Amino acid sequence: MTLEIVLYQPEIPPNTGAVMRIAANVGAALSLIEPLGFELSDTRLRRAGLDYREYADVRVFANFDAWVDSTRPERFFAFSAKASTPHTAPCFRPSDALVFGPETRGLPPAVTRRVPPERQLRIAMRPHSRSLNLANAVAVGIYEAWRQLEFR
Repeated sequence: MTLEIVLYQPEIPPNTGAVMRIAANVGAALSLIEPLGFELSDTRLRRAGLDYREYADVRVFANFDAWVDSTRPERFFAFSAKASTPHTAPCFRPSDALVFGPETRGLPPAVTRRVPPERQLRIAMRPHSRSLNLANAVAVGIYEAWRQLEFR
């Protein structure tokens, strides 16, 4: 199994393109949960992902339940600015999935309620900061997991 990045209803094509590039470079699968705020053929998505789309394992799911039913993840972690557990706290496993919400609103309660508090992760920021750019948050989260797995 391999690490997986899950983008729940991503809205901004360049962010998703950048995440495709990250996924390809770390060997992670990328799942996109619909509705998407763009078409996968969007030129801004292609421009941000450069030629990495062909190297990325990208799958699209109609909704969060379809992703869960299809992939049957052993564990998944929800990244949220509202969480209190640091993103460095868990001991990641190769089969873990990291779930990130849409740029303008983050993960909805319907998703976060399905995740125990210790698997709801927050990336450290200065007080009064709201959030990081989605692609940056994904990079921080997936590289921490990959680092713990000794970049295998």
